[in-house]
Amino acid sequence: MIKEFEFYHGVVFTKLIHGSESYLSIKPYPTEGNASYIINENTGIYIKHSARRMSPWQFSFHKDHQNEILQMKSNLEHVFLVLVCGEDGIVTLNYNELKILLDDIHGEMEWIRAARSRNQEYTVNGSDGGLVRKIGKSDFPKKVLAVLR
Repeated sequence: MIKEFEFYHGVVFTKLIHGSESYLSIKPYPTEGNASYIINENTGIYIKHSARRMSPWQFSFHKDHQNEILQMKSNLEHVFLVLVCGEDGIVTLNYNELKILLDDIHGEMEWIRAARSRNQEYTVNGSDGGLVRKIGKSDFPKKVLAVLR
């Protein structure tokens, strides 16, 4: 049986591979979870998904999720949070954007919410703050691929 997360992670990898003009190496980050990966040895991505069909999409972060992302940041040059918003699109946040939404004090349970009106960009807020600028649907995979070049 195919697990739900495998479908959502698959769309992330497909867009990365088809958007890249060069070879990509993708492997799991060495952890017990199934959400984090290493691309080309220096870039980490942490994937969350929401199966919800329509806006807003909410993503829960346990303390260990945030600790894993922090560990990735200490071991890799670049780290991105990739939020798959149902079948609507993908929100990509670099580490600095993530820290605006979820600060360095990791609560037991925190959240990030992405919302988008028709033909608009994503508004993104979290337990600890919100982004001033909106995130475009085309930011993924551009943001990730830009650091791989």
